[in-house]
Amino acid sequence: MGKTAIVIGATGVVGREVVNQLAEADHIDTIITLTRRVAEHPSSKVENSIVDFDDLDSYSLLFEGDMLFSCLGTTRRAAGSVAAQRIVDLDYQLKVAQLASQNGVHHYLLVSSSGANEKSSNAYLQMKGELEQKVLQLGFPRVSIFQPSLLVGERSKVRLGEKIASAVLPAVCCIPGLERYRPIKGKQVAEKMVQVSSQVGNAVEKFVLDEIFISK
Repeated sequence: MGKTAIVIGATGVVGREVVNQLAEADHIDTIITLTRRVAEHPSSKVENSIVDFDDLDSYSLLFEGDMLFSCLGTTRRAAGSVAAQRIVDLDYQLKVAQLASQNGVHHYLLVSSSGANEKSSNAYLQMKGELEQKVLQLGFPRVSIFQPSLLVGERSKVRLGEKIASAVLPAVCCIPGLERYRPIKGKQVAEKMVQVSSQVGNAVEKFVLDEIFISK
């Protein structure tokens, strides 16, 4: 019998690809996408529900399944401030993880960031590291954390800085010692996440950049 996967951040550069690939995966029967706005998908496996992320407790019953893919994220510029970004990148995701854990979700899969560290002086890396540490305390039987570098792919809104970086970084990262900063496509991260979700794994796993790339 196939499993049920919950996906937040289902319209983002990684989440969208996760949903597409889960729809083709034999080990998944049902995909629950939780979004702010309607997010239709052609697969009959996908069930979309609209939620208010500021009132997640009211939707607690939606966080029932076998695995949770946490792909939510924003930028400081899009959010308007570091504090507002923290609400999306840390507070919302942590609350979702808490509800999923309480509902018995077995496997939690998180898109984090290369360099994530709760003690970092960088606000973004600090919140990512803080989320990782707090999730590990929730008691999920299995946690898989993916730490890509700059994510590239189709977005609903063009991010100029990322567009420039994605063009420049591949050349810069040919310099010895800088390989770990090379960009990675959202599709590649999604492929690794879905692959990991289909296999038996350790209670806690972290995948850094080179471990996310899948050899064809």
